[in-house]
Amino acid sequence: MPHKNPLRFKRFRRFHAPFGAAGTLGRTVSGRTLPLLLDDAGRGLRHDNVSVDHAVIAGWTGRDAAAVEKHIKELEVLGVKRPATTPIFYRVAASRLTTDDSIEVMGGASSGEVEFVLLQFQGRLWVGTGSDHTDREVEAYGVTVSKQMCEKPVAAQMWAFDDVAAHWDRLVLRSHATIAGKRVLYQEGSVAAMRHPEDLIARYAKGGLNEGTLMFCGTLAVHGGLRPAERFEFELEDPVRGRKIHHAYSVVSLPNLG
Repeated sequence: MPHKNPLRFKRFRRFHAPFGAAGTLGRTVSGRTLPLLLDDAGRGLRHDNVSVDHAVIAGWTGRDAAAVEKHIKELEVLGVKRPATTPIFYRVAASRLTTDDSIEVMGGASSGEVEFVLLQFQGRLWVGTGSDHTDREVEAYGVTVSKQMCEKPVAAQMWAFDDVAAHWDRLVLRSHATIAGKRVLYQEGSVAAMRHPEDLIARYAKGGLNEGTLMFCGTLAVHGGLRPAERFEFELEDPVRGRKIHHAYSVVSLPNLG
């Protein structure tokens, strides 16, 4: 029998998920272990290696129907069809999640967008921020497929949801893009633009998120339209507690030779 390299299979493990929104019965799923800094007001800061088995991208999550319509039209310009429902929940391979400071993409037609993310870990709900980096050319003919094309950067810090629940709507999302060497404000607005986390969770899974599930929860309109950038920065600000979660990554475009 040939020798197997144990490192080759380090990220993969057998996981029997219940049939339904959060998993498929009996399938082997590819998970991702993220090194995160968890910030809990009651317990302080702690580092933990967090296993994520399920990644979900919630789309068209706006509370304001007019704002949702604006974002739909932004994508229609690129040929993206209207969603079947709003909100809608796309599954993406958890192995696409990363806390690295650079990603590689195919060609020059991808771009990031800031979102708040929810994580179910050790029986508690955590909140952070990430970028749903998406290939816009692929998105034009298949949104579900486009979600698999790029890595999904997330910041390596998360707050306990209980610590921000009472002032949730005061949290602010913000992103900056460096385009042709110039850093510009790309997105900015309150998380109140999106449906409340409890609303999104209830719509996705009636019993709550399964352990090890990370959900991206929707984005804001872009200043100046969707466009690629060589560097993307994003953050979640809590003005009540005077703190931010921030992450940035460079985008390396690989040649598309057809």
